[in-house]
Amino acid sequence: MRITGVLSGALLALGLAVSPAVADSTPSPSSSDGGDAPTEAGTSFRTATEFEQGQTATASASTGDYLYWSFPADAGQRPTVRANVKLPEGAASSSTWQIDVYDGLRRRQACQYGAQTRTAGAGAGTVELSCTLRTVRAWSEEWADDPLPGTYYVRLTTTRLATADLGLPVGAEVEVESKDIGGSAAVDGSLAQPLVPGIAVASGQEDEEDSSAGAVLSSLEPDDGWASGWWSDRWVWTALGAALAALAGIGGYTLTRGSGRPQHVPPPPGA
Repeated sequence: MRITGVLSGALLALGLAVSPAVADSTPSPSSSDGGDAPTEAGTSFRTATEFEQGQTATASASTGDYLYWSFPADAGQRPTVRANVKLPEGAASSSTWQIDVYDGLRRRQACQYGAQTRTAGAGAGTVELSCTLRTVRAWSEEWADDPLPGTYYVRLTTTRLATADLGLPVGAEVEVESKDIGGSAAVDGSLAQPLVPGIAVASGQEDEEDSSAGAVLSSLEPDDGWASGWWSDRWVWTALGAALAALAGIGGYTLTRGSGRPQHVPPPPGA
C-alpha cells in the first residue's frame, strides 16, 4: 500500500508538470475574421503577397496568370494549403489548375497528401485544391530537401487551358492552417536564422555598419516568435519515463527484498 501511494503521488506531481508544457505546445488560434487579409496576389516570388495562417487571402486575376502568396511556418508545424478558384462563366472547355508550395530557399516541397492538381470540366463553377506538407523541421542536412522554418510561397496557376479561354476573369481564395506535431517531430539542432527574404543581406549589415545595401525582410512571423529549436515536449516525456522507471525499480526491489531474515534461518555467529 505504501508503494502504491508513492507511485500515485509521483504520477500526480509529474502529471501537473506535464500539463503546462503540453498546453504551451498547442498553437493559439489565429484570427480568422479576415479583417487584415490581403485582397490581391503577387506575380513572382519577389512580389508575393504576405498573409498569416488562419487568414483567407483573395485575389482577382485572369486565366493564365501566375499568382503568388507567402506565409510563415515554424518548426513542428504541418501546414495544409487550400485554394478555391472561381472559374469564369464563359469557359468553353475544361482547364487544369495546380498549386505549388516552395520553402524559403525556393525549393518546391512535395505534398504528403491532397489534391494538388485538378481538372475542371467545361461549365464548372469552382475547383478546390489542397496540399499538406511534411512537418517543418528545426534543422536539416544541407543535401536534404526537408522543409525548414521560415517563409513559404504558394503559387497558383493553370497548367492546361484552351487558347480561347485565356484572359477570362477568375477569383481565387487561399488559406493555410497548421497542425502542431510537437516533440515527435523534434530534432537535435536549429537554424541560426529562419529562412525569410533578405536574411543573408541583413546579417551582413550587422557586421558592416557602413554598408549601403538594402534588404526587405519578411514582416510575418508566428504569434509567439520563432521556435528556439532545442526545447520541445519530448524532454518532458523523457523525464517522465525516467522517473517512472526509477519508481518501478524501487518498487521491485522493495517487493523482492522481503520483510527481513526468515525465522528458520539461524542468525550468524556472534550476532
